[in-house]
Amino acid sequence: VVGESGAGKSTLVSLLLRFYDPTGGRIMIDGSDIREASFESLRGQMALVSQEIVIFNQSVADNIACGKLDATREEIIAAAKAANAHEFIESLPEGYDTSLGEQGTRLSGGQRQRIAIARAFVRKAPILILDEATASLDSKAEAEVQGAIDRLEEGRTVVCVAHRLSTLRSMDRIIVLDAGRVVESGGFAELMERDGAFAAMARKQGITSSAV
Repeated sequence: VVGESGAGKSTLVSLLLRFYDPTGGRIMIDGSDIREASFESLRGQMALVSQEIVIFNQSVADNIACGKLDATREEIIAAAKAANAHEFIESLPEGYDTSLGEQGTRLSGGQRQRIAIARAFVRKAPILILDEATASLDSKAEAEVQGAIDRLEEGRTVVCVAHRLSTLRSMDRIIVLDAGRVVESGGFAELMERDGAFAAMARKQGITSSAV
């Protein structure tokens, strides 16, 4: 899902998570209106990795396990390994038992993101929502995080809100929003060839049709 600032991307994510309900129309998952499901059931089917990561003043293990409160230590470590987080966690003073402080002040931006990805791995939800997950990272940290995200996407339905359009090349379908409405929809190459709103956004980022 892409669009200029204010296009409605964050609103769409909020609707999917049922932070509020649409005033018209319905949101369907597998043919069922999400309003017919309990909040617990709906959110149990989803994992969110966003730009703003909440880190609690608890241990690394507890922060990962908030994705699944009954997670075993083995599950937590497996999730951290899948998220490319195990190595840096092991280097912390007390490993998985290290307290991270308020908002994870001991961690870099890339490390906080990998903790969030580990939460999503341990949750094992079939629907993954990526909301500008790498937008605030530098190129080195983004590369480290992207490999973990690629693994996390396997076998899941992925809704990805992104500013960096180059990260969307492998997506099955790209939806372009403008002022709360869908103005374009299609694959990366298809939208570039169409030379509409998406192609205009891509050119602003130095992406041309020849680079597809």
